[in-house]
Amino acid sequence: MIRDDGFFFVKSTTCYLPRSKAEEFYKEHDGKFFHNRLVTFISSGHVSAHILAKHDAIKCWRKLMGPTKVLKTVHEDPHSIRGKFGLTDTRNATHGSDSEESARREINFFFPDFDIEEWHRTEEQYFREGKVKFCEDKEIHFIITENEYKLSHE
Repeated sequence: MIRDDGFFFVKSTTCYLPRSKAEEFYKEHDGKFFHNRLVTFISSGHVSAHILAKHDAIKCWRKLMGPTKVLKTVHEDPHSIRGKFGLTDTRNATHGSDSEESARREINFFFPDFDIEEWHRTEEQYFREGKVKFCEDKEIHFIITENEYKLSHE
């Protein structure tokens, strides 16, 4: 569904967030009525985190996710991720950054060794040109050689 919408997986990880890390991740919501439920849910099992790339990625990802309110989403946007897989407003199947600033913060949270500027300088062009291939096992796209690219477009 995500790849079908034109997103590339730059980095992926599956991890367990202990409650303290979940609280750190959602600290902007501290004091809000849903904070405890959100932290409890995200720390209840494994989390898959990804760096996704696409032109206007944040806006496109938020559209693909669908609205936060699952009951409304099921009826108004049933083909969105939350429309298909969301259970409640807290257990809504997905999270997405709402701005470039939060994306950078969240990327650094899950991928502290990832250098965004370096990726833009050295790899982004290959993604834009479609010179990448998806690896199912690692859940990432990787850059292919010029010969592999030519063979895949014959």
